[in-house]
Amino acid sequence: MRIITGLAKGTVLKTLEGDATRPTAERVKEAVFSMIQFDIEGRKVLDLFSGSGQMALEALSRGASHATLVDKSREAVSIIRYNAEKTKLVGSCAIYQADYLDFIRRSSKEKFDIIFLDPPYSQKMYRPALSAMLEYGILKPTSLIICESNEDTVFESDCALASRFTVEKQSKYSKTYITVFKPVL
Repeated sequence: MRIITGLAKGTVLKTLEGDATRPTAERVKEAVFSMIQFDIEGRKVLDLFSGSGQMALEALSRGASHATLVDKSREAVSIIRYNAEKTKLVGSCAIYQADYLDFIRRSSKEKFDIIFLDPPYSQKMYRPALSAMLEYGILKPTSLIICESNEDTVFESDCALASRFTVEKQSKYSKTYITVFKPVL
């Protein structure tokens, strides 16, 4: 796993051992950044289930102005700090060990331009996360939410929540769906 391009191009990143996290595959990461390549410069990024921090660090390497990286795991946060320092992007980062819903609630005065949403697939955290983003006002009308999942919809049967977002782009890579949403505010 490495930074693909930009200021930290080629930097090899560390990840947690074992099955505790599922790093985004290189091919999927390249596809995500191809989808949003013109939307990164100068933007404020939130990586809500950060794992190793690779998505937010890639965005910073490509010109994002600031990244907030959040993970519940103490071990993951340690890896994120290591990777942020190794890429020399740590000065543009805020790193938090926190539950995703607690973080969203506490961040209600902050607005993000790009949000990476890649929770553990089996734990059904997409709907609560998206609902909380709307409820606590961390989104702008122009915010992009990049969702990585193993299903073509993260809303399940929640039509009311689905109506609050528009799908900008969606692609499938093997078993992984990448969906880019904008909020309807």
